[in-house]
Amino acid sequence: MTKVLLISGSPTSQSRLNGVLQYAGDYLQSEDFEVEVLSVIDLPPEDLIFAKFQSEAILAANKKVEEADVIIVSSQVYKASFTGVLKTYLDLLPQKAFENKIVFPLVLGGSVAHLLTIEYSFKPVLTVLGADVVLSGAYLVDSGISWGQAGKVEFDQATEDRLVRALDRLKHEIQLRLAGGKALEG
Repeated sequence: MTKVLLISGSPTSQSRLNGVLQYAGDYLQSEDFEVEVLSVIDLPPEDLIFAKFQSEAILAANKKVEEADVIIVSSQVYKASFTGVLKTYLDLLPQKAFENKIVFPLVLGGSVAHLLTIEYSFKPVLTVLGADVVLSGAYLVDSGISWGQAGKVEFDQATEDRLVRALDRLKHEIQLRLAGGKALEG
């Protein structure tokens, strides 16, 4: 079964970004993918800040990356880039951690002004980490997302349509890689 790892770079646990990730995870599970979440803020802050490459928590997180076939890297936009907490974790990954994986950036921004964050902030770092396939991903504006009464995110129609189209493209890319004999290695 294809393993998908959702990496949350949100600096808070109750963020709309994490709600969007839950939605994406539910969507992918309904398509028979194995889904796991790695929330960077759950890693020990001291391990991240002091770059403790050999800490048990960092090694366990890196093992999840190694075992995944698909990586969804997510963050809110802070200062026209991804969050610092996400960057501290990405710095602790092995040099080619994303090699032979499909990588999908998922970004939540305050406006369309930072739409190119995926191209100019995410893709260079993901490529340095060995990603051969970095999909266009999804950029969502946070005004189209709110918390519903059931404790799940709700979307305006345009935002949900954009996210579903992006997830459909991800599913299609995974199927192409598998059908083309390019078995994903984790």
